[in-house]
Amino acid sequence: MTTLLLIRHGRTAANTAGILVGRSSGVELDETGVQQAAELATRLSGVQLRAIVTSPLRRCRQTAQPLLAAQSNSCLFAVDQGLVECGYGEWTGKSLRELSKDKLWRTVQQQPSAVRFPGGESMAEMSARSISAARAWDARVEADYGPDAVWAAVSHGDVIKAIVADALGLHLDSFQRIVVDPASISIIRYTAARPYLITANSTMVDLAAYLSPPQRKARSRRTKTSDDAVLGGGPGVPETGS
Repeated sequence: MTTLLLIRHGRTAANTAGILVGRSSGVELDETGVQQAAELATRLSGVQLRAIVTSPLRRCRQTAQPLLAAQSNSCLFAVDQGLVECGYGEWTGKSLRELSKDKLWRTVQQQPSAVRFPGGESMAEMSARSISAARAWDARVEADYGPDAVWAAVSHGDVIKAIVADALGLHLDSFQRIVVDPASISIIRYTAARPYLITANSTMVDLAAYLSPPQRKARSRRTKTSDDAVLGGGPGVPETGS
């Protein structure tokens, strides 16, 4: 019964700008993202992590480094391509507003299992390799450290949503119902019988801000895609002190 902490990277400027950066190199945490990573490290400093496995992209490695530094005991640190962001192909670098006008967008929202991004990866391929990576590392950690071991995977919104959907026994076409904010923690415990989702999208979010109705001016600017899932994850909501 090893325990997996799925951690999404901290916020980036692309998140707030609504740009789908995908696997673009050089995308770093913004000031809020750096603060989120530090808060994550403090939050988890009392948890003995046996391993921290991260996506190779810089924003994930930046989020993982404070977690590693806060560990008082030896902790394996590894990079796994299986946890990398979805390959969005020709959609990479474009604004979500622009992409929402593409006819493929409705399929992304309603039947992601049928989506292959132009020049890129299919969402089914992304789901399969990320789930495989999570389960393989979980088995390795249990074999090396026993059933009470805890480990962390630092990755991306859609990747974590796919892993959580698998743990819940959901078809990929339902994974857009899941929300994964920047610097959030989702906890899965794998057992011989089934996986258990312990918690999802746990953050330091300001609940007053999160639950307050939008201002009238903001409501007037809503578009017809306002109820759509945010491809790649999104910026989350304001956190305490940010």
